[in-house]
Amino acid sequence: MTDITFTADQKARMVSKIKSYFEDELQQEIGGFEAEFLIDFFAREIGPYFYNRGLFDAHQVLTEKMEEVGYVLQELENPEG
Repeated sequence: MTDITFTADQKARMVSKIKSYFEDELQQEIGGFEAEFLIDFFAREIGPYFYNRGLFDAHQVLTEKMEEVGYVLQELENPEG
């Protein structure tokens, strides 16, 4: 897996959400610089778990859809062949 990177706009939105969370839920203030470090930490240390879960979920959906394709192909078979 390659490093997770975000656009400046995405990172700014995440910083805003982290700052709001700290203020609303923890009654603490966190600066933008600290919030960016927290994002980098989560991307590096926690991100792979979310990435792997996303791959697992995508694999399950793809497997289910391929089974459906198999059934459709069976229905198309010529009974005389």
